[in-house]
Amino acid sequence: MQSAISELLAQMTLEEKAGLCSGADFWHTKAVGRLGVPAMMVSDGPHGLRTQKEGGGVNESITAVCFPAGCAAAASFDPELLRREGAAIGAEARAVGVGVVLGPAVNIKRSPLCGRNFEYYSEDPCLAGALAAAYIQGVQDQGVGTSIKHFAANSQEYRRLTCSSNMTERTLREIYLPAFETAVKEAAPWTVMCSYNRINGTYASENKTLLTDILRKEWGFTGFVMSDWGAVADRVRGLCAGLDLEMPGCGGVNDQKIVAAVRAGTLDESVVDKAAGRILNIVLRHADLAGAAVGAELDLAGDHAKAASMAAECAVLLQNRGSLPLKQDQRVVYIGGFADAPRYQGGGSSHVNSFRVESALAAARARGRAVEYVEGFPADRDQREESEFLKAVEAAENADAAVIFAGLPESFESEGYDRRHMRLPDAQNNLIARVAAVQKNTVVVLHTGSPVECPWAEDVSAVLCMYLGGEGVGRATDALLYGEAEPCGRLPETWPLRLEDTPCYLDYPGDGRTAYYREGVFVGYRWYDARKMPVRWPFGHGLSYTGFVYKSASLSSTDLAEDGSVQVSVTVRNSGARFGREVVQLYIAPPENAVPRPPKELRHFAKVSLQPGEETTVTFTVTRRDLCYYDEELGDWYAEPGEYKVLLGHSSRNIPTVLPLHYTTAHRRPLTVDENTPIGDLLRDDRTASIVRTMLTRFGGLMGANGGDAITEEAGLQMMDGMPLRSMVAFGGPEAAAALPGLLAALRGAVRPREERT
Repeated sequence: MQSAISELLAQMTLEEKAGLCSGADFWHTKAVGRLGVPAMMVSDGPHGLRTQKEGGGVNESITAVCFPAGCAAAASFDPELLRREGAAIGAEARAVGVGVVLGPAVNIKRSPLCGRNFEYYSEDPCLAGALAAAYIQGVQDQGVGTSIKHFAANSQEYRRLTCSSNMTERTLREIYLPAFETAVKEAAPWTVMCSYNRINGTYASENKTLLTDILRKEWGFTGFVMSDWGAVADRVRGLCAGLDLEMPGCGGVNDQKIVAAVRAGTLDESVVDKAAGRILNIVLRHADLAGAAVGAELDLAGDHAKAASMAAECAVLLQNRGSLPLKQDQRVVYIGGFADAPRYQGGGSSHVNSFRVESALAAARARGRAVEYVEGFPADRDQREESEFLKAVEAAENADAAVIFAGLPESFESEGYDRRHMRLPDAQNNLIARVAAVQKNTVVVLHTGSPVECPWAEDVSAVLCMYLGGEGVGRATDALLYGEAEPCGRLPETWPLRLEDTPCYLDYPGDGRTAYYREGVFVGYRWYDARKMPVRWPFGHGLSYTGFVYKSASLSSTDLAEDGSVQVSVTVRNSGARFGREVVQLYIAPPENAVPRPPKELRHFAKVSLQPGEETTVTFTVTRRDLCYYDEELGDWYAEPGEYKVLLGHSSRNIPTVLPLHYTTAHRRPLTVDENTPIGDLLRDDRTASIVRTMLTRFGGLMGANGGDAITEEAGLQMMDGMPLRSMVAFGGPEAAAALPGLLAALRGAVRPREERT
């Protein structure tokens, strides 16, 4: 393939090569007819195709199946489900001639207010990366490429085309890049889409550190980088940084700038060749695979059934005090416009022209359920009619159970703008409270793309979150409510009690020019757990109609060496009377040290299916990288030696099993030893701690460590934590001054790299 590309490039004019680096129109790359290079079509669609109709306008798309949106798919905590979803979307794309599906979208959910959170996976990069890799593998197994997006730090819609996401390198590396890294290394997406925003002042489309140094050199990405639609600021600068394809087409304006820069000698033609070659590699790969897929057909009915099955696996049972599952002979009233017209997808570029939409009300009636329906409030706006409210309350009071279908109208969350608050429409909150006051078996079903405040949570019996579950969400909801399907989803994001509790409340979305990520690595559960803050429902939470117990947890070794690994095993048993699926979550808790770190971080997870009484053993492999944080001084990942904890549990706040793990390494962070080095830093380093303790034993009384009546020993040590070594002289006088040079020499010898000592 590479030799063929080189031959093509040699035959192309500069104008043709520059032309390849921008789209022919909104959805196609350019063809080079005289050389037999075809155009390639791309399509929106992380959760379903939004492919333009032949001869139609930009917003006229073909009929396709709408699968669970990213918010719902992530709640499955199941890479295999994402692989199935990707395969189904990839097959539809192949059948209609799409070369690259624009997805998945893996940006981290920094705030619940981001208008595009419904399309993103999680607040946690470990979960987002694993799911993205599986989705990409599913799509690309069908001979269709993907474009993982939006690279990087696209955490808001407000001023997204110009706003700068300003953060430390550690924050970028630990939170906002790892999902992309996992997907690139494990699934090799054909393309990567850069984001609109600036990062620390530099547009993503012109960010050489991101597009070349990290993406290509560190991670080994070999596909091409395309812009988000309209994300290019300076085309020549972007090309030099590693942006290959500009989308959509610009009518040749930027192509001429590329040509002019080469003619003027300010742009080396080899840069154009490199970008054009990357694009040709993918275009020709797709052409070969498309030729082998002639005759591929759409199976919309079959895919609809798959979408409904997936929606059931993505639902999260947040609360259940005994009202669920409903019984067939109960008199049940459905309340709320979403019962008849569910909100099942988000607004904006991912909006699918759906094949068939099922509502929970229609599904219940098709199954012969004894269900009455009262609208109560409309699905598309915040409106109340007192007569309709009274009708709903009366129906609820006379029923055995009331199911209220609540959620966010599409106008509340969409691409292009952010939410202003976390509340449901006032009409919905009001009616839920009034119904709960007269009906103890009140169930709330939520259709929402992101967390909402739930002031009525303590007053209702059950809460079932369907997120935006795709076009089959009604069939799935019906099966879950009546116990014909088992709830097995888990929250991919924390649901806080109120907006004011969120990590970036004071900084989001910024002043329109700059968004300061002052919360740093403390995003989502990392923030709430570090502050020991109560939340409505924690990350990883989800209930079932059965129960699970963990037992016989063990490590293959309680010691982990730098280049080694440890096997973590736990037996999970279904202790209930029904089939169910459990998500085993493995978190790592770091040792206490001077570097601020979250109390725990998700590193692995696994979903298992168990019949009543059945048990299985789940095994994970823990390596050094699982213990690491990003050290800016080193410019690399680092795990300090010490005592870590392996946590196994049902959620970030439900951890029944804790295992100690000791990590050893010869590598240490650089430690500069001079007269100004704080004593506390030396006490926390195992290379220098014993030397400093000897010094404290000798001079501690003079420096206040022994305390006497005026100060305790512990207080004295705390006071000395920040004291520089030169304080010895101030407190210890001539004797300490005489000892200081020898002490410095001993400390410097202890921290000198081993190879230098030999």
